[in-house]
Amino acid sequence: MANKYFGTDGIRGTVNRGNITGEKFFKFGLAAGTYFKNQKKAKQIAIIAKDTRLSGYTLEPALVSGLVSGGMHVFTLGPLPTNGLAMLTRSMKANMGIMITASHNPYYDNGLKLFGPDGLKLSDKIEKKIEKLIDTKNAKQLTNPNKLGRVKRLEDGNDRYIKILKKNFPKNFKLKGTRIVLDCANGAGYIAAPKLLKSLGAKVISIGIKPNGLNINDKCGSTYPYKIQSAVKKYKAHVGISFDGDADRIIMCDENSKIIDGDQIIGMLAHRWKSKKILKGGVIGTLMSNYGLETFLKNKKIKFFRSNVGDRYVKEKMKKFNFNLGGEQSGHIILGKFATTGDGLMVALEVLFSLRKRKKASELLNVFNPLPQILENITVIDKNIINTGKCKKAIKRANKLMNRSGRLLVRKSGTEPKIRIMAESYNKSLILKCIKIIKSSIKK
Repeated sequence: MANKYFGTDGIRGTVNRGNITGEKFFKFGLAAGTYFKNQKKAKQIAIIAKDTRLSGYTLEPALVSGLVSGGMHVFTLGPLPTNGLAMLTRSMKANMGIMITASHNPYYDNGLKLFGPDGLKLSDKIEKKIEKLIDTKNAKQLTNPNKLGRVKRLEDGNDRYIKILKKNFPKNFKLKGTRIVLDCANGAGYIAAPKLLKSLGAKVISIGIKPNGLNINDKCGSTYPYKIQSAVKKYKAHVGISFDGDADRIIMCDENSKIIDGDQIIGMLAHRWKSKKILKGGVIGTLMSNYGLETFLKNKKIKFFRSNVGDRYVKEKMKKFNFNLGGEQSGHIILGKFATTGDGLMVALEVLFSLRKRKKASELLNVFNPLPQILENITVIDKNIINTGKCKKAIKRANKLMNRSGRLLVRKSGTEPKIRIMAESYNKSLILKCIKIIKSSIKK
């Protein structure tokens, strides 16, 4: 049975509609606080970070109020990348961490991602338990007046996060002489990312570091990599780096302005880690991972398995097989040696560390020839349209046409009101034909 509130990556939707209201966030805070408080940990602490959306000023106080009403003490960190929140949840020995974000979505959406004391995103099982508490009468969870939680703002969250990141690399790791175009999507990484790279000596040309509450992901960031493409060319940079709104995704471009997606980065890291005897087991991709990556890894005798779309499903499978590398084409990449969830800044450092001997990004990051692939996102009113007879018939027809000449995937987005169609084959006209058949069965 599908979750009532949680999607593939937390809770997400349009602000002041449905689940994304102050009233609901109070209930989310109270329910989550009650669940983690019942784990009988000595300290009752929750830490909260957020991205730069204007709605954060509405939703954060409501969430804090719910947590405090349930007896949790709260530390607020302000704008901080998602994995920074995950890392600090663990290092501060908190019961839980909550990231207020809608990731790569437009400014008018918001939501939250929940992390346990281990810094991991919650399992479906725990989410269902919290959902039951959300729908329970609030009075049962409200604490006595003398046991209300307290709230404190921590101003050094980004500095703590940067310190943890740098500890994973040798002290002599420097980026002096490296020109980097950096796009922070006017999002959560706008403080930490430039500060981190500059502290390592890089020459940083920064884009998307002037958030105004409404411009997050607006024609910038990992979903709009054209910004780094043109800037790399203009400033003759060695590499371009682009994050999404909460900086858990990374898309790059080489010195020739060629876009480097998550699959290419994963392929490079897998090959390098294997040669350095760092790779554990193999690699976890998703149903969206390009077949070219699978072939490349197979040729390098590296195990490759697919999970459902969503970095927490990647992490769950990594844990199951004891692998330490996995991720998505979209740029969610989990370096199990360092992190518990996708971290754009950490991946950027690992790539830059690989480039430190003045190797060109184009030589390092173009490791396989991708199978031609087209992704189509169709905005819909009801995502269940793909369960209708008309749509099922169209998908069946398209799959029959593909007939082992490629791969076809049609799915509901877990984060937006969209149907996502992915088709890949060496026959581009076949791809277009199959997508057209399915699109015609879906009403916008």
